[in-house]
Amino acid sequence: MAQPTSIYTEEHEDFRAMARAFMEKEVVPHHDQWEKDGQVSREVWRKAGEAGLLCFDVDEQYGGMGVRDFRFNAIVAEEISKVGASGLGFPVHTDIIVPYISSLGTEEQKQRWLPGLVSGELISAIAMTEPGAGSDLQGIRTSAVDKGDHWVLNGSKTFISNGIMSDVVIVVARTDPDAGHMGFSLLVVEAGMAGFERGRNLDKMGLKAQDTAELFFDNVEVPKDNLLGTEGHGFIHLMENLPQERVSIACIALAACEHVLDLSLAYVKEREAFGKPIGKFQNTRFTLAEMATEVYIARTFVNDCVTKLNAGEVDASLASMAKWWTTELQKKLVDQGVQLHGGYGYMMEYPIAKAYVDSRIQTIYGGTTEIQKEIIGRALGI
Repeated sequence: MAQPTSIYTEEHEDFRAMARAFMEKEVVPHHDQWEKDGQVSREVWRKAGEAGLLCFDVDEQYGGMGVRDFRFNAIVAEEISKVGASGLGFPVHTDIIVPYISSLGTEEQKQRWLPGLVSGELISAIAMTEPGAGSDLQGIRTSAVDKGDHWVLNGSKTFISNGIMSDVVIVVARTDPDAGHMGFSLLVVEAGMAGFERGRNLDKMGLKAQDTAELFFDNVEVPKDNLLGTEGHGFIHLMENLPQERVSIACIALAACEHVLDLSLAYVKEREAFGKPIGKFQNTRFTLAEMATEVYIARTFVNDCVTKLNAGEVDASLASMAKWWTTELQKKLVDQGVQLHGGYGYMMEYPIAKAYVDSRIQTIYGGTTEIQKEIIGRALGI
């Protein structure tokens, strides 16, 4: 069957082969145990760092490879999705969080944090969401008061990916209660700071191996040297980085759609009903024909977004289009995949069942589908 035009070179495909081999050796044999543990091992983070799978866009002077080509990021996200390794927080770390430090950090901050983030010895998180403020970032109540040579941080965050294991947490805090959207700043909280506590590892419907935490800040003294970017520009910094985050989520969703299609095709060729494989029934063929068509469209769309991201041409509207459309497609296709599997699709021993529960969060985190459509609508002038 015809495939969308590839945006990947031989170098990229060599990197993909390495990433795939890493997943098969270091991740797949252990992921079931990590699901039971509620988090992956720190060892797999260090091994990923050694293999060059983390933060490859970080400059060489800080331990990275200095490769600023989002096609490599997309490959890592795709290979993680294709083996159902939903516990690995590598894309959150590499695509979303570390770029804040790379782009906003002072020379001292880069030297202090980037080498460990590249090697996997340090794990990162970003703390935006609060119990009373999800997609509405302006509803954030966590506050930081200027005490001269440090900030005093108070508040709580929830649904924080990598939250239990994180060593470096970028916290969005209100530093000027009277300045509206210009009253937010980004403060870096480090593991071990007095008053910084982690709550429970949240019991989620899916993504069981992805540690997701509540974080609490009780009079945490954050040194002034841990202010990331410009004071009062936290909201602007977030808006500047969100397009890449949303394209990253779209890459994950696309790979999940392709994985679901592969699982479904394999199953309908083997499973028999009324004396023949269920793939021979017209309804099954039509369903899979629709799935294959939509996956083709999604691959073409996401490839275009990745190409535009590399060229600096992805704006908030396009990123929102990619995020909402691919994640809603993922939700739709995985539901169809379960239906094709029949009763076995409801059994967690079948990969399609895990894909189903892991997919549901995709249309929520990174900004809900409704928020993405609002952003697009505003860009249309309505």
